[in-house]
Amino acid sequence: MASRRVVFTAAAALAALAAKPAAAQPQPAIWSAEYWAEKGPVRLYLWRKRLGAPSLGEARRPVLFLVHGSSNSGVSSFDLTVPGSRGEYSLMNVFARLGYDVWTMDHENYGRSSRTDSNSDVASGADDLEAAAPIVARETGAERWHMLGTSSGALRAGVFAMRRPERVDRLVLAAFTWTGRDAPTLIQRARNVELYRSQNRRPRDRAMVRSIFTRDGTGMADMAVADALADAEMAYGNTTPTGTYLDMTTRLPLVDPAQVKAPVLLIRGEHDGIATMADLQDFFDRLPNGDREFRVLSHAAHSLTFGINRAQFWHAAHAFLSTPPLAGA
Repeated sequence: MASRRVVFTAAAALAALAAKPAAAQPQPAIWSAEYWAEKGPVRLYLWRKRLGAPSLGEARRPVLFLVHGSSNSGVSSFDLTVPGSRGEYSLMNVFARLGYDVWTMDHENYGRSSRTDSNSDVASGADDLEAAAPIVARETGAERWHMLGTSSGALRAGVFAMRRPERVDRLVLAAFTWTGRDAPTLIQRARNVELYRSQNRRPRDRAMVRSIFTRDGTGMADMAVADALADAEMAYGNTTPTGTYLDMTTRLPLVDPAQVKAPVLLIRGEHDGIATMADLQDFFDRLPNGDREFRVLSHAAHSLTFGINRAQFWHAAHAFLSTPPLAGA
């Protein structure tokens, strides 16, 4: 009787992880640790996950730093547990199992990090990343690493990449906005610009968290995930900083594509109202590195990490981050 070979691809494995209940999956030993960075008097919380604890003499793993957006903290954004048979929603777990050393942080005034009088704008977020960089370098031995930012986190990551090109290997800008021209979400948000100017915090209740999953249309996310995210974030109160909203309504563009030297994956959901296709295509065309990709994911909206088709996002990001180096470069 002829033998039958079964080949499992990374894409198939990622799709299975998203579709099946988390309890049904083999559970590798994921090691985690927390760290603190200091930005003057501000203490910044860092969270790290990887397969197995670090050991002396081990082969270095690719480091991936995840940068959160305007309304939710790092752990809630990238290491969320959803009760019930909902599949995997922790981006940190997914990439740890793919062999990465995965990090995130709570920016100033988010999550477990210090509360101050700052509005935590994009420039402040890039400062936070600079404060985190020596910790990542010390703990991993890597002087440069991959970065993946979502929404205003993509702006933070982009500004950091301009400032510190020697630190950034490959860069994923997800749910990014460049100039913001004609973007429905930003047009709507601009109606509250005086609030953002006059106050350093804005309301962020359960309804607001749920609206992130519905504002671009319905059917692209499981609302149980929105509820789990709201549960996680309400532990930190019902307000969040205004700085990134003020930046996105009055100060764009903040990232100059000509100054982003790293390879870039620009990725968005087809229904994301934070930017238009024309705006992103213009940004993409101005990137100087020939190693660049622009991906649009079907049946997906703003929150690529939480959508029902999130496995496509995982696959696209992993394929880009694991691109072999150029021969002779």
